[in-house]
Amino acid sequence: MADRGDSGDSDFVVVANRLPIDLERAPDGTTSWKRSPGGLVTALEPLLRRRRGAWIGWPGIPDSDEDPIVDGDLVLYPVRLSADDVAQYYEGFSNATLWPLYHDVIVKPIYNRQWWERYVEVNRRFAEATSRAAARGATVWVQDYQLQLVPKMLRELRPDLTIGFFLHIPFPPVELFMQLPWRTEITDGLLGADLVGFHLPGGAQNFLFLARRLVGANTSRASVGVRSKFGEVQIGSRTVKVGAFPISIDSADLDRQARQRSIRQRARQIRAELGNPRRILLGVDRLDYTKGIDVRLQAFAELLAEGRVNREDTVFVQLATPSRERVEAYRLLRDDIERQVGHINGEYGEVGHPVVHYLHRPVPREELIAFFVAADVMLVTPLRDGMNLVAKEYVACRSDLGGALVLSEFTGAAAELGQAYLVNPHNLDHVKDTMVAALNQTPEEGRRRMRALRRQVLAHDVDLWARSFLDALASTRTGDADAVPV
Repeated sequence: MADRGDSGDSDFVVVANRLPIDLERAPDGTTSWKRSPGGLVTALEPLLRRRRGAWIGWPGIPDSDEDPIVDGDLVLYPVRLSADDVAQYYEGFSNATLWPLYHDVIVKPIYNRQWWERYVEVNRRFAEATSRAAARGATVWVQDYQLQLVPKMLRELRPDLTIGFFLHIPFPPVELFMQLPWRTEITDGLLGADLVGFHLPGGAQNFLFLARRLVGANTSRASVGVRSKFGEVQIGSRTVKVGAFPISIDSADLDRQARQRSIRQRARQIRAELGNPRRILLGVDRLDYTKGIDVRLQAFAELLAEGRVNREDTVFVQLATPSRERVEAYRLLRDDIERQVGHINGEYGEVGHPVVHYLHRPVPREELIAFFVAADVMLVTPLRDGMNLVAKEYVACRSDLGGALVLSEFTGAAAELGQAYLVNPHNLDHVKDTMVAALNQTPEEGRRRMRALRRQVLAHDVDLWARSFLDALASTRTGDADAVPV
């Protein structure tokens, strides 16, 4: 256990389940580091480098004992997880208990006491590593559902720290959260932060209610706004702020990349490889049961059967990144998706000309951008999603004002992207009608919608998200003379 007096050199510390680089082990046993690009890294790396920053996280390989990695002004502190930790804390409690519970119980959560005990143990390990890395009065930003106990644990170890927490997935309705046997411990853990952030005001309101009901705290009753009008929870002498901060992407960089000649050429090549169809439908998802991949495949199959989509001139491309393949629900999902794809191609495809092109593997970033540029209709149909950044990425790539976005109402992005073709993924007829509308929109209608979508996405980027959260976190400071301004 770390002592209260322990402190490090870093004035700004990010704590996440994974490091921004992955440790890879070759067949001969040698290891190497590979950078893992992502919006969170893009947003926070400049801040970390300016402020003698540190990143605490798991390096991605079980049972690896790695020393801290110094990269200029940034220090990465690997947290060791055993294979058993990965099975119980990550695949178990995080992804077979919390993930389905927080995504509207699409799959039944498993409430396993051993998983919970391991979740507590691993969260404590992260809190202790953070305590050792953080300088006196540092700012610490804890990320996501795998680490919901860290704020309170860290508060007990280091009361001098300013602690923020952000949840990257949806926060469930009160009625669902109340199923969790450890509901009070999770709520109490989050209340160790000075600022608790969610994507949408609804999640913040749910959390305020739970703080009243489960912890007996006094809370504000007024509505929470987006990046403003914060809720408050009184915990002893402390006041915890609760707010809504919709996450976004590095939209300017994506816009720049999508305009490159090489990307445009590759987009034309993709269309040619697909047989130069009149229309290309595209889905890009991690292979997850929340994403509604099966919904869009079923809708496409029925539209083909009804003759409302012409199999001669329309193709559907589904890019599905492998995900959590050791979890049973994900194995079953993959089998089901591949069965659907085979059925549709068997019924409506021709030799050498399938109507559904399905890739179950990671796609390089440049290739993905080219697919965005090539696609006429982007299908984003999750049954539940905290935000869904793919929708925003597609919009950022369409400087030509072409394309159409079909977007589930149950994504966080729907609150911002009202000019998309919004759809209820639980209503198959609605999905089908909306797909047809998007496929047949006039060029004028398409440009009008895409222009409005791009205004939103380009103005509200990931940098705004990070700055608005950290500004709100800085405002929680109580005037500690040793505190370092954000």
